[in-house]
Amino acid sequence: MQKIVTNLWFDGRVEEALELYTSCFEDARVTRITRYTESGMGKAGDIMTAEFELAGQEFCIINGGPHFTHSPAMSLAVNCVDQNEVDALWERLTSDGGEESQCGWLTDRFGVSWQIVPIALTEMLASEDAKAVERVTEAFLQMKKLDIAELERAFRDE
Repeated sequence: MQKIVTNLWFDGRVEEALELYTSCFEDARVTRITRYTESGMGKAGDIMTAEFELAGQEFCIINGGPHFTHSPAMSLAVNCVDQNEVDALWERLTSDGGEESQCGWLTDRFGVSWQIVPIALTEMLASEDAKAVERVTEAFLQMKKLDIAELERAFRDE
């Protein structure tokens, strides 16, 4: 059992969110679902909580009602190995009402904020070459979905 688990508050659409999130990662799985009973705060039979794993990370969705909404102040960052992974996640998470933002950020159709980050960018930003880091920073600040080839060109000053 993971010591710290990210909990996401939802007002309905829990099954739809589970389907989207677990479709984004090959090793995703739902581990537990609890349902409201007649004495619960929700409609009997509806999902109350759902526990699931994405890339080995545990999460819980709470179907808690309209009291709270998602905010970009908390986001889920995904370190991507290549452009294919960036593109696939970007497409899935912005589909059906998701919104692109700047610098690799997006909001899915449920309002959850994500950062889709190529590992290559993290490595470039850790470079001791301050001018290369500045060029890469200028490049990614102009992007929505991050383009590894463009970032590499900026890093190399091409």
